[in-house]
Amino acid sequence: MLILVINPGSTSTKMAVYEDEKPMVLRSITHTNEQLAQFDDVLDQMDFRKQLVLSELQRMNVPMTFEAVIGRGGLVKPIAGGVYEINQRMLDDTHNGIAMHNHACNLGCLIAHDIATQIPGCRAFIADPGVVDELNDYARISGSPLMNRICIWHALNQRAIARRFAQEIGKRYEDLNLIICHLGGGISVAAHEHGRAVDANNALDGEGPFSPERAGSLPAADLIRLSFSGKYSEKQLLKRLAGKAGLNAHLGTSDVKEIEQRIAAGDKHAETVLNAMIYHVAKNICGLGAVFCGQVDAILLTGGLARSQYVISRLRRRIEFLAPTYCFPGEDEMEALALNALAVMRGQRDVLEYA
Repeated sequence: MLILVINPGSTSTKMAVYEDEKPMVLRSITHTNEQLAQFDDVLDQMDFRKQLVLSELQRMNVPMTFEAVIGRGGLVKPIAGGVYEINQRMLDDTHNGIAMHNHACNLGCLIAHDIATQIPGCRAFIADPGVVDELNDYARISGSPLMNRICIWHALNQRAIARRFAQEIGKRYEDLNLIICHLGGGISVAAHEHGRAVDANNALDGEGPFSPERAGSLPAADLIRLSFSGKYSEKQLLKRLAGKAGLNAHLGTSDVKEIEQRIAAGDKHAETVLNAMIYHVAKNICGLGAVFCGQVDAILLTGGLARSQYVISRLRRRIEFLAPTYCFPGEDEMEALALNALAVMRGQRDVLEYA
């Protein structure tokens, strides 16, 4: 089966063509700031990005004979994990901004659906979007009845890594208790209990450890006072939570390699801030040990920052007492999407309905 995979990010659109499990094409189309500046809204970029994908397929002489197109899932309403066939309600919720987050991942289902409709018999899917919500009852309750906890996390990559780890040790993901931490521009930490992520943080806009680009949890009263200080607009403050936050706010860059070079050159402030981020990540990982009453089979570290020996070595020192720790650098999102679509097309996994 020929499957097209589309994964839009803030400054790039990744695409892949798989023939069954085999990747035939892997591309990352970079978008410059000048190109994106012409659009007032992220969703306005849909036709622009779709045409770039189609042009790349044409340039490589890839026939438009796909059995399925699968896109990275967007920030729609909270749903259970799994593979969803794109329907009109999902498209409507994406266009209406139901999750109130304007993120490039929202383009995944729109582009996948639009391309699939041009191909007779082709189906369009998403899988394990960032709004997958399988929280247990305790995890959902916050200290105020005015707001429940929600999770926005790297569900797709975490699940892919969990299944990969389980296969490597000869067990089923559904039989394990795992704590998984995705280390990227945002950092998500989740407790996977027998195949369900029963606790996870909102890694997009205000919970958990701070990261290269995000503020994580902040002192609530101070944030309220800042909101009414008149110094910042709502838009500016939201940017201080995601984007101009974390390492970027403290050190003027979110590039950990650059920060490591500054540390090697004797920058003590950079060393303190990066070590503080590692410290808070470790606290969040170990805190999830309470979900399992300490009975954790393994801790899995993944994402782009998992390539950093500086980060991983210091993180291991703080968490390995809890459970054996394994590192899976990078992301398996493209392969995960392709394999999810393939499993549905082969009848090996149920397809879910977004309702």
